[in-house]
Amino acid sequence: MTTWDDRFREGRYPRNPDPPAILQRLVGTFPDGRALDIATGTGRCSVFLAECGYEVDAIDRSREGLNIARENADERGVDVNWIHADALRFPYPESTYDVITARSFRIYDRLTDVKEALAPGGVLFYQDHMRTSEGVDYGPPERRRVGANDLLHACLDLTVLHYREFRTGEGSHRGAYAQIVARKSDGATQPHPHRETFEGP
Repeated sequence: MTTWDDRFREGRYPRNPDPPAILQRLVGTFPDGRALDIATGTGRCSVFLAECGYEVDAIDRSREGLNIARENADERGVDVNWIHADALRFPYPESTYDVITARSFRIYDRLTDVKEALAPGGVLFYQDHMRTSEGVDYGPPERRRVGANDLLHACLDLTVLHYREFRTGEGSHRGAYAQIVARKSDGATQPHPHRETFEGP
């Protein structure tokens, strides 16, 4: 059986990929402080957040992935607290993190705990594989993908700043994703990022 360590060791994933474009655009509107990157992989989000000045905890169950992420952080000259743990079993501390990121990992079944780990005013960025009738070439089986509007409905107890469902790639490398950015806050009057921060691919 192929493990996550095998996948990272065999180079199935980019070793030093860019952080998600929407995260790069909006990070300047997020509160400062402490961040958590769930299923960090090779450190796509965690290293970027550390470069932005956050105190970052990064979880992954793959030691090989964490080794690559650690190398990427060292090359960038930043510190990250690497945590070898299963994100689906991790005891998320309440009201702790100002930013939480999760990309291409189904944390949906623990989403209530993840949201509770946000500090007041904290922001969640979550992107997951999505079901689609148009065909995809990678990612988990359909039963482990989110459906249309699932992430949006699951985060209506937060202030939703951005929501998008989209396809990527072409040829034999097609994917489909749902993506949300939402803030843990209350009240009908909320600050929002300017529209220009959302423009682009």
